[in-house]
Amino acid sequence: MEQQLTRILIADDHPLVRGALRQAVASAVAGAEIIECGTLAEVSKALEGKAEVDLVMLDLAMPGVRGFSGLMVLRAQHPGAPVVIVSGNEERSVIRLCIDFGASGFIPKSTDMVTMQAAIRAVLTGEVWVPADIDLNGPVDHETVDNVRRLASLTPQQVRVLMMLSEGLLNKQIAYELSVSEATVKAHVSAILQKLGVESRTQAVIAAARIEAMSGAANSMSGD
Repeated sequence: MEQQLTRILIADDHPLVRGALRQAVASAVAGAEIIECGTLAEVSKALEGKAEVDLVMLDLAMPGVRGFSGLMVLRAQHPGAPVVIVSGNEERSVIRLCIDFGASGFIPKSTDMVTMQAAIRAVLTGEVWVPADIDLNGPVDHETVDNVRRLASLTPQQVRVLMMLSEGLLNKQIAYELSVSEATVKAHVSAILQKLGVESRTQAVIAAARIEAMSGAANSMSGD
């Protein structure tokens, strides 16, 4: 029986980081097909063309991404593709939130090559991998967990609309950016408010901002 080819997608806007991750993947999985992307749009396009991607290695901070929005979009759009976050941020709260948003693992960029290879193999076998000193069973902030659960229920298009609301765009501007009607945007906003359990656009933006603030260090550490 012919062995199925393992396809791994590396998403990071820094070529040097992609090169290091490519080396780790090639060493961890012999003969793997490696796809490289520098933006979230490239990731979405690659996943549409490659239905059988076995693993996505995603940087939290890259063009087209705010906070955890990239992870949220990928998990909603391609639930069958495991996503491992590879980030310069090693804050426990960020790692915990990534797993809560559906990531299959979190690999700090400071991780040595041997450990990174082990992490990649572990996730490919269905495990959830985080650094050894991270306890995912520790005490939780129930309000944050509920907020994450609500945000994770948004569709990819609703995530995009919410991010644009966070940037202060009006319905008319969002409609133009997404090439949809204003009525469609209004419907998305209504659905967002319902899913987040809030009554106004402002409250929705605040709910998203609370979670995004926890990933702020990741964005500042990316150098973008």
